[in-house]
Amino acid sequence: MKSLLGFCLFGLFILSGCSSLYNPQSDEKISVAKAQKEIKVGMSSAEVVEVLGSPNIISTDEQRREVWVYDKVSTQQAYQNTQGGIGLILLGVGGSSGSTARNQRTLTIIVKFDAQNKVRDVSYRTSSF
Repeated sequence: MKSLLGFCLFGLFILSGCSSLYNPQSDEKISVAKAQKEIKVGMSSAEVVEVLGSPNIISTDEQRREVWVYDKVSTQQAYQNTQGGIGLILLGVGGSSGSTARNQRTLTIIVKFDAQNKVRDVSYRTSSF
């Protein structure tokens, strides 16, 4: 019974560990590759919203041009269950232990617009810890 429970928990952790940088508006993942492929200089702000969704932060630079920031965080978690030795299990003595590994990633996409509200620059930053 404990083995089945451990297996189910492991599956749950694996599935929950598959989380990613996610844009709920378009049901697609936001990634550096997606931004590099689809966000081009000269695009309108409406086109950027179609690709990446609404930004987390909108600010302006010293010349009052808009700067949009998309800041996404992803947490991946995995659980590994280990069982006691075979000899101990056959004798009716068993044990199990487990460990959890957790990894977080961040993705920041910065989109800068010109005075006509067209993309003039896109930059990306990623980290993992």
